[in-house]
Amino acid sequence: MRVDYFSPGSYRVPASASIASALQFLPSLPEGPGLFSHLAAVDLGSNSFRLEIARVDGDLLYPVDDLKVSVRLAAGLGADKRLDAASFARGLAALAGFAERLRGFPPEAVRTVGTNALRVARNAPEFVLQGEGVLGHAIEIISGREEARLIYLGVAHAVPDPQRQTFVIDIGGGSTEVIIGRGFQPILLESLYMGCVSHSLRFFPDGKITEGRFRAARLAAAKEIEAIAHPFRTLGWERAVGSSGSAKAIRDVLVAQGWSRDEITRNGLKQLVKALVDLGSIDALARLKGLKRDRQPVFPGAVAIMAAAFEVLDLESMRFSEGALRLGVLYDLLGRHHHQDIRESSVERFMERYGVDRLHAGRVETTALGLALDLRPELAFEEHTDRRMLSWAARLHEIGLSIAHASHHKHGAYILAHADMPGFSRMEQAQLARLVLSHRGKLDRLAELPPGSPHWDLIFALRIAAVLHRARDGKCFERLRARREGKGYALQLPAAFLRRHPLTRAALEDETVQWASVGMPLRLDPLSETLNHPGERHDGQPL
Repeated sequence: MRVDYFSPGSYRVPASASIASALQFLPSLPEGPGLFSHLAAVDLGSNSFRLEIARVDGDLLYPVDDLKVSVRLAAGLGADKRLDAASFARGLAALAGFAERLRGFPPEAVRTVGTNALRVARNAPEFVLQGEGVLGHAIEIISGREEARLIYLGVAHAVPDPQRQTFVIDIGGGSTEVIIGRGFQPILLESLYMGCVSHSLRFFPDGKITEGRFRAARLAAAKEIEAIAHPFRTLGWERAVGSSGSAKAIRDVLVAQGWSRDEITRNGLKQLVKALVDLGSIDALARLKGLKRDRQPVFPGAVAIMAAAFEVLDLESMRFSEGALRLGVLYDLLGRHHHQDIRESSVERFMERYGVDRLHAGRVETTALGLALDLRPELAFEEHTDRRMLSWAARLHEIGLSIAHASHHKHGAYILAHADMPGFSRMEQAQLARLVLSHRGKLDRLAELPPGSPHWDLIFALRIAAVLHRARDGKCFERLRARREGKGYALQLPAAFLRRHPLTRAALEDETVQWASVGMPLRLDPLSETLNHPGERHDGQPL
């Protein structure tokens, strides 16, 4: 019996710690169980845009709404790798419809992810900027492996007995993700640059389906899969699962035609391939039982990729699962609000991998957060996006030391911008990289950052914290305060501290030069002896 993801128990997650204390900082949040009463996932796929909304009930999610718009974003990618005007407009129109349904949702309750077409498109930043204005929520472009992780998370919450080692294939519009996992943890992840839209356009551009064209399409897909097949075969699996629209369309046709009872099978695929060639064109696929009209233009490419996967990986049968990217995004979003954020695990792994001095990083983090809180009181809320980004950047700001001390901020930024970091979107990694890059050295490299951007506060807090802790001597900073002053900042420290630490004072004076170079002057504001209270820490507590 197939278990789909609408069953009440299929979204169960570990119970979370109480978060009632955080609610005081978010008085406008909707009432309901937990932090939010509903969560929403928006999947900006290369073929279709999808919105899914789920009701939160403790540690359960109950899907309540699902919208789909066929956008064919990948079909609008020209030779110059830019989305054409028509696909651009179709995408924005779909987002406008979603915006109506998402009206009233707080930003933290919605996650929107863009996949392969937006990873590839050179004008993706323009689409994201306009799309965010239309949708009213942030849009993230995620990496192929992050997409694979989220797909597996969705499948694992939709199949019975998730502890069985499972092979998953998801043929999207512009990419194909293949995963092996056990329980709720993926073990092996890959993303291949081929999908049902791109493959159909490449091998069946005029809509004609011939034996030779189909053979070429399957061979091209087989070459892509063969390149990553060895580790998958070595690891092995107990069952195979197909997810998302392509797998569903293939399964539905096989069942409707009587070529399978409820699965995708090797024999059923052989009969399907013969039927496609006999029909001879995409228009003629209308006569194929079980195939929806909107799937016709991309169906031959999907079948070619699936047939290649069966051939290369020696598959005999595959079950279909409703759980996929959107469900994975919802589960991941729920985990973040239940203090099970995979991004925390990624940061911990990076700290371990690159031998971070945890004691020093912790001191920098504490001081940076204190300074940022002086500038922006709303960062007292622990789940605030900027607070978390500053915290992660402080913990990771020295990972470049594992390569070389010279320019280690540049090495660290490169690692963070280009490494696979489960849970992080490309934009989040770019922000982390920028913070780490800017924690020392010249500030004028950030001239493109608007003067009023709140990111300057984070950069200021991290830079000052790094300067103050440069000696690694564990010193405390009595009555350390920061405030905005005109276009720039003022930093308050006891005069006695500055006299006792001339190197730190010199470094801070160098900082005034750097901040002046970007038109945001920094003024050091030494406290007189009479105002100094040596026994008080930055946080106001006794030493």
